[in-house]
Amino acid sequence: MSRPPVGRLLVLLTVMLFGLTGVMARLSVLQVREGTSYEERGYDQRLHTFILPAQRGSILDASRQPLALSVDARDVYADPSFVRDPLGTATAIAPLLGVRPAAVLRTLGGTGFSYVARQVDLATADGIEALHLPGIGFLPTSKRSYPTGPLAAQVLGYVGTDGDGLAGLEYQYQRVLSGTPGEFRQEMSPSGQPIAQGVDETTAPVPGDDLVTTIDRQFQYEVQTALAAAVKANHAKGGTVIVMDPHTGDIYAMASYPAYDANAFPDASAAAHRNTALVDAFEPGSVNKVITASAAIEEHAVSLERRFQVPDHMFVDGFTIHDSHPHAPEAMTLGDIIAESSNIGAAKVAQVLGKPTMSSYMARFGFGRTTGSGFPGETPGDVPPLSEWSDAELATIAYGQGLTVSPMQMASVYATIANHGMWVQPRLASGVIDGANVFHAADAAPTRRVISAPTADTVTRMLASVVQDGTGTLAQIPGYQVAGKTGTALKVDPQTGRYGRKYVASFIGFLPASDPQVVIAAIIDEPTTIYGGVAAAPLFQQVAQYSIQRLGITPGDPVALPPSALGLK
Repeated sequence: MSRPPVGRLLVLLTVMLFGLTGVMARLSVLQVREGTSYEERGYDQRLHTFILPAQRGSILDASRQPLALSVDARDVYADPSFVRDPLGTATAIAPLLGVRPAAVLRTLGGTGFSYVARQVDLATADGIEALHLPGIGFLPTSKRSYPTGPLAAQVLGYVGTDGDGLAGLEYQYQRVLSGTPGEFRQEMSPSGQPIAQGVDETTAPVPGDDLVTTIDRQFQYEVQTALAAAVKANHAKGGTVIVMDPHTGDIYAMASYPAYDANAFPDASAAAHRNTALVDAFEPGSVNKVITASAAIEEHAVSLERRFQVPDHMFVDGFTIHDSHPHAPEAMTLGDIIAESSNIGAAKVAQVLGKPTMSSYMARFGFGRTTGSGFPGETPGDVPPLSEWSDAELATIAYGQGLTVSPMQMASVYATIANHGMWVQPRLASGVIDGANVFHAADAAPTRRVISAPTADTVTRMLASVVQDGTGTLAQIPGYQVAGKTGTALKVDPQTGRYGRKYVASFIGFLPASDPQVVIAAIIDEPTTIYGGVAAAPLFQQVAQYSIQRLGITPGDPVALPPSALGLK
């Protein structure tokens, strides 16, 4: 056999040398220049990171009793790459979760991490874990619980499955309550097992702070119970009650009806979710006459002895406005106009004041802007700009039609009168308790002077006459002098844009008249009984009687009633 030509061997050797050199060069590139990059990519594939949710802070009532708290739970997750039998796994898990297997199977069909169920209670999670199903894991989490169910549900709001507040105080104070999430990092093999000596690190979450509210849990219960009974007794659509301290702005109770159980918020209607005290606006009707009276007194435009000739109807700008009932022309003082709730009388007073003055007092009392409570969705109401005021609007706004306000804005008007002319911003939170269990009080509520103390005290005397001899006699409480005002406002029909035949009835007041300790706004939406003195005043009375007991309110000295031309006492 002849030997291969030397040239061919040299060529083969050269090719092999070049090949080996290329391999060596490529290995050098991979191991030296790109080694770090591939090492990081491998590390990223092995490393699994899980977020550890922080324990959400509780929401407490004024006496530190829980209104909302978080309980331990588990998130059930799947890594589909390790699930050997998707159908069998889904069939085993579904009964424990109370769902159909198809719902679980959908979570197992992907290529990466997916949640099978969120915020599962510990007993259910333990039952699933006992099945030892490949590819199914568990993460610690918490679930929001509302131990008092429907109590103040519209105020508290609710939390979603991701742990974030979605409404109410839960949303408003999200940053306070949420805390800081932690992290769990672990290196795992392709088979899903932890790698010995690999990364296994945990950064503990930092719990959120507790929020202390001004709500009195027992007070809230009594108010909600009374409101529900009043709505049903008057065959009404709904209602709102606010109870507040006129000096601090603290809200003891804030109730809306219909109510719902915060533990089952997805099942409730959108209407039930609404905190009507702050997010809904209504035409206030005659409860707004206190602003007309306040302006007349503060501006020295009308003396207390002046008598207005008041018929039962009047023509303004081609429109006819009426009192609530027919009567012959009567001589009325300003006190009589408030006590008898005369629309015509209020319109005549507004004509004396004029449009600019009336508009300025609506603004001074806070209409047209939110109260500053910070509550999510709070309405500013709607007051027409002065440039759009006609003579008819001047007349109707004087008795509370043609503008809208929230119940909270209207309650704040009466709190201003009760607080001797000083407006105080309403508040629902008094402070927070940090992780060291230290209480940090919130800043005192902002204040501003709206009217002078003598003006406020004179209006208080008029409001006392409303309850003693006027339209609000059903709000009387034996042994106590109550000051307040009835309201009966027509509602605009949303279909026609005109006033229909439905009403909002209200009574807002405070007690005792000489030293007000509590302000109560009672509002009934669409009662068949129509009038504020009939539908809302008894509700006010019931809440006021409980307030006396709960707050230890003493009767105080009576105030003198203003001059009258109608022979009232």
